[in-house]
Amino acid sequence: MENLNYLKSVYFMGIGGIGMSAIARYFNHNNVKVAGYDKTISPLTQELESEGINIHYEDDLSKMPDLVDLCVITPAVPKYLNELNEILLRGIPVMKRSEVLGLITDNRNTIAIAGTHGKTSTTALTAHLLKTANLPVNAFIGGISANYNTNLLLADNSDLFVVEADEFDRSFLTLHPKYAVITSVDADHLDIYGDKDELKHSFVDFSNQVSQFLLVNESIKDTFNLQKSVFTYAINSSTADFNASNFTLTDNVYSFDLTTPQGPILNIEFGIGGEHNIENAVAASALALQQGISIENLRLGLKTFCGVHRRFEPIIISDKLIYIDDYAHHPAEITACLTSIRKMYPNRKITAVFQPHLFSRTRDFADDFADSLALADNLILLDIYPAREEPIDGITGAWLLSKVKMEKKWQVEKSELNSTLISLNPELIVTMGAGDIDRLVEGVKNACIQNFNIKNDE
Repeated sequence: MENLNYLKSVYFMGIGGIGMSAIARYFNHNNVKVAGYDKTISPLTQELESEGINIHYEDDLSKMPDLVDLCVITPAVPKYLNELNEILLRGIPVMKRSEVLGLITDNRNTIAIAGTHGKTSTTALTAHLLKTANLPVNAFIGGISANYNTNLLLADNSDLFVVEADEFDRSFLTLHPKYAVITSVDADHLDIYGDKDELKHSFVDFSNQVSQFLLVNESIKDTFNLQKSVFTYAINSSTADFNASNFTLTDNVYSFDLTTPQGPILNIEFGIGGEHNIENAVAASALALQQGISIENLRLGLKTFCGVHRRFEPIIISDKLIYIDDYAHHPAEITACLTSIRKMYPNRKITAVFQPHLFSRTRDFADDFADSLALADNLILLDIYPAREEPIDGITGAWLLSKVKMEKKWQVEKSELNSTLISLNPELIVTMGAGDIDRLVEGVKNACIQNFNIKNDE
């Protein structure tokens, strides 16, 4: 299938996924009839319905559209699904989400952001910098941008695309960008890759598909063994091509100096917290400067960036309590999150709430999880969120908790979370995970506001 111009009707299985929903919105905007199935109702599927997309939540052949030109699926869709088998029986073309994204962005001025973590924030920030500079940009973001309250930015008749390049299932190998960044290559998705070396090989394959400008985190340049010329970025480095240094933190707002091959840009203000996000800002700035944006627009974009929902997102900021929610689900991400919080709030004890994601990931990185979670003062562990997996014998939340070397730790059910948190009289709460812990955030927030007499405008 060389292009998607013939499409009049597209059916999405797993339409509520963050990547799937962005593509569904893209087709819907371009006057393609869109319908979808998902197993659960969510705020995102409800938004899609309000935008005119027909969605149902039962595996029911009678609710499928009669005419379908293309079916788009995610790896999470089970092969036994009746609707999927009906699609195959009808001979309707089936494509993965990543394949469709590859076709949408092929032969475009595409900027792709890859890496085992940092992708979503860097993608959202890159798009925001370009939009702030009044460049018409399309963006497929793996999260909800706080600036625009969406995971899709659209600019009709524009050739400029910013996309998140997902390494899961080797999805990013469908992309052939002109510009790209690789933020990290920590071991992950070993259920797909088997070992870290195979993961690295996949990133090398991706890098070889970048035609004009490749930027990599300086920390991975040597171990990555890339076979082409690259630019590097970092924080506090004397050798990286793009580098942030001289951080200051005033009233939870960072400022820093940015070194570029064209010269320094001093005293930049950055709109969100977290020292790890400064590193993402360096990468996004390099990509935006490649598109020719001015220093003035770069400054404005960095200052006005509000982040991404569930990426170091402040839920409550008050003298009585700090509450931050984060998508961290890998040991490196947990370490970055908790380290940044500790630097921003050195005098507050951290109560971390973590929901492990996937039995295989919990098994493969159990010791690393234990070390990273021990950076908190108190730990509340929820059950493992299975996602697409069946349970693995012996791999449980209790097993993981037993490995964490700290005194103040508990495993609780979701229904017990709010009461447990209140009983601890916390100074700072951080919820972390990639499963359905996001659905608990509003409840935690309300319980804290009520029990600690926090005003909404504090």
